[in-house]
Amino acid sequence: MTPPSHAIELRLQSAEQLFDPFDPFPMPTRDLARGAEDYIVGWALELPPDETLALRIYLSGEGDADVEGLRAAITSHFLYRARRTRADMRELLAIARVSLMIGLCVLAVCIGLRQGLRGILPEGPVAGFFGEGLVIVGWVANWRPIEILLYEWWPLARRRRI
Repeated sequence: MTPPSHAIELRLQSAEQLFDPFDPFPMPTRDLARGAEDYIVGWALELPPDETLALRIYLSGEGDADVEGLRAAITSHFLYRARRTRADMRELLAIARVSLMIGLCVLAVCIGLRQGLRGILPEGPVAGFFGEGLVIVGWVANWRPIEILLYEWWPLARRRRI
């Protein structure tokens, strides 16, 4: 195992500060407090992506902390978050695929209507206005799925990896 090249350090009075006070379960399955998770993930996001990380926790108010229980709880929490993020990413990409199919159908219908308008309306500014409007509507129908497929999934993939 590669030794960590960066350490995220937390100085706490007690291990309880790490956990959500409303989570009634015992330590290995408890959720981290939102502030603690945001702090850890925030620091991890600032570090180079391929670096190995360590989390060092200094407890000033407790003599004998359950180190293995703390390690298990933190590991469990972040594994759960990674699974959740992976599921969110799969759902987002599934929505993008369905939306893209719908958008391409809308584009095809708009192009067909444009061709139909050419046969009905005489060549001129009115026909041009409606024809170009239909093409624009068809492409706008594809805007969101293309945005998701090109850009929106990257932050989720990075967060999952962290």
